[in-house]
Amino acid sequence: MFFSIKNICCIGAGFVGGPTMALMAKKCSNLIFNVVDINKQRIAAWNNKDLSKLPIFEPGLKEIIENNRNKNLFFSSEVEDAIASADLIFISVNTPTKSKGLGAGKSSDLKWVEASARQVAKFAKGHTIVVEKSTLPVRTAEVIESILNSNNSNSNSDKKSFSVLSNPEFLAEGTAINDLENPDRVLIGGKDKQAMLLLSQLYKNWVPDNKILFTNIWSSELAKLTSNAFLAQRISSINS
Repeated sequence: MFFSIKNICCIGAGFVGGPTMALMAKKCSNLIFNVVDINKQRIAAWNNKDLSKLPIFEPGLKEIIENNRNKNLFFSSEVEDAIASADLIFISVNTPTKSKGLGAGKSSDLKWVEASARQVAKFAKGHTIVVEKSTLPVRTAEVIESILNSNNSNSNSDKKSFSVLSNPEFLAEGTAINDLENPDRVLIGGKDKQAMLLLSQLYKNWVPDNKILFTNIWSSELAKLTSNAFLAQRISSINS
C-alpha cells in the first residue's frame, strides 16, 4: 500500500512541540503542520500578532514563526479535526511526576499521553503514524499501541491502522532552535520499517543521513532517559 505524508499534527504546543514543528515547517515547506493544544490561552499566545508575546522564547524562533505561521504552520485548539486530517501525529504532551498513588514523587504521570492516544484512536482515519516525542518511561509505546489497537478493534467504522514510533528530542533551553537545526543525532525507534523511513524523509530535508539512526522502540526510549541521567549527573558533579 502506497502511503505518503502530507499533513502532520502535533498534540502539545509546549517547549518541545511548538519549536520542533516550527523548525520542521521551515525545512519542509511542502507539508502542512498543525500544532494543537487544549490550552486555548497557549494557542492564543502562539497566534498573537505581537511576536514578543509568544509563550516560549528561544533565539531564532520568532523569525521562523513570522515566516511560516498561517502558511504551512498552524496553531489551533481544534484537536479532533487536526487528528482526522493527519497522516503523522507527534505526541508531545507534558509528563509530570506523579503527585499521588503508586510511584508518587518518582514515576511519570502518563495521563496526558494516554488521553492523547485515546483521541487519536477515536478520530484518526485510515493509516496513521503515531510518534512519541515526550520524555517517557521505557515501554510507553506498548501502552500507546494497546490503546490504539483496543479502540480500533471495538470500532465498527472505517478500518484504521497505526504505526507507533519513538523519536525523542534532545533540546536544551536557550539553544533549542540550533539543536533542532544542527542535531548531534536523530533517533527513530520502531518496528514498522516503512513508517521509520517516512519519518526519516522529513529530517533528510536538513539532517545528513549519517546522523539519522534507526533502532527499536525500547532502545530509543531508553536513550532519552540515559541522556537525561547523564546530564543530571554532570550538573550534580559540577555543583558538588
